[in-house]
Amino acid sequence: MVYLLQKLWGALMTDQLPVIVAITRVVGETPSVKTIFFDRRFDAEPGQFVMVWIPGIDEIPMALSGPDSITVQVVGDATRVLGGLLPGDMIGIRGPFGNGFSPKGRILAVAGGVGAAPLLPLAQLYPGLTFVLGARSASDLLYTNFLKTCSDLMIATDDGSAGYHGYVAGLLRDMDLSCYETICVCGPELMMKSVFDLLDAKGVLHNGQFSLHRYMKCGVGLCGSCCIDPDGFCVCRDGPVFMGDILRNSELGRHHRDASGRRC
Repeated sequence: MVYLLQKLWGALMTDQLPVIVAITRVVGETPSVKTIFFDRRFDAEPGQFVMVWIPGIDEIPMALSGPDSITVQVVGDATRVLGGLLPGDMIGIRGPFGNGFSPKGRILAVAGGVGAAPLLPLAQLYPGLTFVLGARSASDLLYTNFLKTCSDLMIATDDGSAGYHGYVAGLLRDMDLSCYETICVCGPELMMKSVFDLLDAKGVLHNGQFSLHRYMKCGVGLCGSCCIDPDGFCVCRDGPVFMGDILRNSELGRHHRDASGRRC
């Protein structure tokens, strides 16, 4: 079967062609989120991403939640099919691509929803960091059992069903953020913008590192679909992780782009 798929997808695998991996395990994290493990480990920095090819459906960017795993939230056709795959099924992986987080000193990780996925490797590599995890409700929180064992975990839920009642920015507002040399952020864009504004107001934006999400086609900066203004950075090539100061006049929290790259 592997040989046949390689003949169909291209036997000569390079960085620009997908490596075929077999799914070994699927873990249900929440009602809409699953972690998919596969039979190959990828050498990646926390925050880097891969392009995941679901044969006959689409190729989409996904953060690595571990060297051999991705965490999938069902939000569209491609993720619905991906989330329905079983052990033994095969997918294609290109990458890793882009840059990752560059932590130093005391680390604060701030995650919203499935944005916890690219931050999870930080907790694995830097035990004892402070991890602020936000979600809509307690049932939507990711990785809590693991994070409790290796980090100083703080929780915020929109409905107050666990931890702080409110958004993560509200929880951060009463914290002394100046004691963290690195503040890594990933989550829904409006959540990241609220954290961005808070870091800016507290004078620690230069310590912030934000993982952006944009529509991507190629993953290597050729098509320009994930370009962001005003500097023309491509999220796939120049990111997905950007220092806070660089994003001060960017599209973060202001614009999205459609499949053609037009603002919307």
